[in-house]
Amino acid sequence: MDRPPPTGEQHEIRHGDQVAVVTEVGATLRTYAVAGVGVVDGFEIDEIAPAGRGQVLAPWPNRLDGGRYVFGGREGRAAIDEPERGNAIHGLVRWLPWSAAARSGEAVTLTCVLAAQPAYPWRLELEIAYALSGDGLSVTTRATNGSAAPAPFGIGFHPYLSVGVPADEAALMLPAGRRLLTDGRALPVGEEAVDGTPFDFRTSRAIGSTQLDTCFTELGREAGGRVRARVEAAERAVALWADEGFGYLQAYTGDTLEPVSRRRQAVAIEPMTCPPNALATGAGVIGLEPGATWSGAWGIEPRA
Repeated sequence: MDRPPPTGEQHEIRHGDQVAVVTEVGATLRTYAVAGVGVVDGFEIDEIAPAGRGQVLAPWPNRLDGGRYVFGGREGRAAIDEPERGNAIHGLVRWLPWSAAARSGEAVTLTCVLAAQPAYPWRLELEIAYALSGDGLSVTTRATNGSAAPAPFGIGFHPYLSVGVPADEAALMLPAGRRLLTDGRALPVGEEAVDGTPFDFRTSRAIGSTQLDTCFTELGREAGGRVRARVEAAERAVALWADEGFGYLQAYTGDTLEPVSRRRQAVAIEPMTCPPNALATGAGVIGLEPGATWSGAWGIEPRA
């Protein structure tokens, strides 16, 4: 008897020489390639998504101190799934099954209902559409508060962008004026301007030995409101864009990944609506009224 892969049903979409695979578990972007060359550093069909690769991070991205927070008089108590630092990390939907609500050759829309629970005592209804076109991959999200009380909401995504060389040999352009400072548990304790620091990537420059697990804000935006970051090598470049719904970009060079062979092989650029620990601090949290819907979009341009 054939057994399903760990990430469940695999939804393949195509446009020209572009191919992406989104999984049932977590609505995860498992692979994305152009002409057979990986645009994201994903994972194999027989793997459980490692290190957040391609996952959807909701109803909060990044870390949550002790898994505890209060919103509107309701307390959230999430499991500590980063025990070495005492944090809850990357929300609650990345291991849940998502249902395919619509499919075509070039697009798939997945939905998930996060039922009220101790970790998040509200009902959240999520819809994410992945679509390929001549411009690349676009990802559009709708989040609706299905409960009778206002709900806190944040979301992020975790693609690892690949240009075929290690991070040390790549260049990064990330138009941000400030970065968050963190403590030993990777929780924000302040922020600083990037001017004159190794974290100023407003002009494309070599990453070199710089270690990034850094949340950037004060994002520079193009006409139309998009922010665009780009990872470059001598012969390849890939860009990630995000609309005004995303006020933060986390950059991660994978210096702590296991196995060691996976470290610094790609650069994760993570669009986030709020910074780490947002549900506890309130920073950047979206307050969804009962029945209200938030929407936002981001995407990857493989021929930047």
